[in-house]
Order: sequence, then C-alpha cells, then structure tokens
Amino acid sequence: MNTQMKAHLLSTTDLNREAALQILDTAEELARVSDMPIKKMPTLRGRTVVNLFFEDSTRTRISFEAAAKRLSADVINFSGKGSSVSKGESLKDTALTLAAMGADAVVIRHSMSGAPHRLAHADWMDAHVINAGDGTHEHPTQALLDAFTLRQHLSDHITDRAEGSTGLDGLHVAIVGDVLPNVHLLNTLGAKVTVVAPPTLMPLHTDNWPCEGSYSLDEVLPNVDAVMMLRVQHERMDGGFFPSTREYSQRYGLTVQRAATMPDHAIVMHPGPMNRGLEIESRVADSPRSVIVDQVRNGVSVRMAVLYLLLGGSESALGDGVA
Repeated sequence: MNTQMKAHLLSTTDLNREAALQILDTAEELARVSDMPIKKMPTLRGRTVVNLFFEDSTRTRISFEAAAKRLSADVINFSGKGSSVSKGESLKDTALTLAAMGADAVVIRHSMSGAPHRLAHADWMDAHVINAGDGTHEHPTQALLDAFTLRQHLSDHITDRAEGSTGLDGLHVAIVGDVLPNVHLLNTLGAKVTVVAPPTLMPLHTDNWPCEGSYSLDEVLPNVDAVMMLRVQHERMDGGFFPSTREYSQRYGLTVQRAATMPDHAIVMHPGPMNRGLEIESRVADSPRSVIVDQVRNGVSVRMAVLYLLLGGSESALGDGVA
C-alpha cells in the first residue's frame, strides 16, 4: 500500500495535502481508462471489495461497484434491507462474516455516526474500510470527487500552478444548503470556502471550521469560482428547520437570475440527487455552467484511485502495461 495513505479512508480530516493530492493525481491517471475501448485493467485481480450498505444510496453504490470492476476486483453487494442485518445481526457479526469471505476492502454506508470508524478500529477483520457516508454526513470520496472536478474545470484560476500536482489554491467555493463537512478537504487543498445557509440549517460548530459563513446567497455569488448546491433533505423540512419550501427556494435557490450574477467562468455543482425547483432550477442544472454530470463521471475515477492506493501499490496507476 502506498505510504501516503492510511489503512482506511474514514474522514476528509484523515488526509493531509500530500495524501489528498496523491488521490487526485492517481484519479487523473485512471480517468484515462474510461476513454479506452475496454474499460478495465488488471490491477486488483483476485481482490474482493464488499459494498456494505445499511441505507440506500444507489448512486454511490453503483459508482464504487464500477470503480472496483474496472480494476478487475471481485465485488459483493451487501444490503442491510432484506438481509440478516434486518433480522437483528450485529455489525460485529456482519464483519466476522465478511472476514470469513476474505474481504480485502469494505465500503460501508450507515445511518449511525461512527459506524465506519467502529468497523475499521475493531479487531473483527483485516480489511481496509472506506466510509461511503455515515450519520454525520461524512462522505470523503464525495469531497474528493468535488475537489477533482474543481481542479479539472478551474485550472486556469488556480494561483499555485507549479509543475506537477496542484491543489485548489486561490479558488473561492460557496457551499449552499444543508452544509456537509467537505469544507475541511477544500481548505486543505487551499480553497477559500464560504458556507451559505439559513440560520436554522447552519451547523453550530462551524466556528471551528476553516471557512466563512453567510446567510445571504445574493451577496456571495458575484465573488465565487464555484457554487456547490446541496440537496435539501425533506426530513429537515418536516422538522421545522425553515418555514416553507417556497421561502427556502426564494432565498437560497439557485435560479437563472442568480446564476447570471456569477463570474463568467464560475461553475455550478451538486452531489445529487437534486430537488429540481427547490435548491436549483432545472435551467441552471442543465446549463453550460453545470458540471453535475462530470461529478458523476469523476466519482468513478476517484473511487478507483482510493481502491488502488489502499489495495494496490505505490507505482504509477497505469504503469503495468496500460497505455
């Protein structure tokens, strides 16, 4: 395993700048596989990757499955619904079962905060653990694919463009809505981050985050290189976190008129799935500014890079005869 990465990927705070850049650079190499007639390389042949999803996220599961298969790994999809887990099997018993199956890596999505950490640090199995989302919405590969997409589309606006690896130095990114903690990775890579949300959705602990906060989307948009719109969770609407969907859309929705106030080069992002007409208008989501489809495509390359670096080696990702 490459020495830049730890044994697991549980949080964006696990990654220093060097390790994060290593993943992005490896993903850039592996993105070339997608352009090949046969989208497959033998790097992880004989390895087993388990997608252990205790809650639904079809988009993330399919992305990890595609990534593992393009590296020739065997993939086992394990759903909490309709399985022994739904009948009361503990996380420990599930882990012991996976260990007996010879799992080399476990991609886990769980509604309970800390479940991936528990799985990684208990002595139930030797597999590498990748957090695909837990109860705190920590989702490190999503943050990485967002960073990859920013670097891909805004390279001309990155101030530190030294030969070789580049971060996101000089970029200003606004994150709007039900704020996710990918702030840390963007800061590690050199970006300035402003989180924009109603007071009731702004996390209390953002004072300790390396970012600025704002309650006004209109004030922030003219000065950004990218705006990342986040899905409004319907369960939050029912919890009284804001009075109505209409009010939220009026104040924080990315409309055509608002998008027009952004700099010409600025891009629009969304991790999906989108609530069209709520946090983002369809005409904006489908506009030339939008890189949402690229985020999905880049997710496969980034997850390939994470699997390769955890299970593969320290040589160039395409160094074994793949041109």
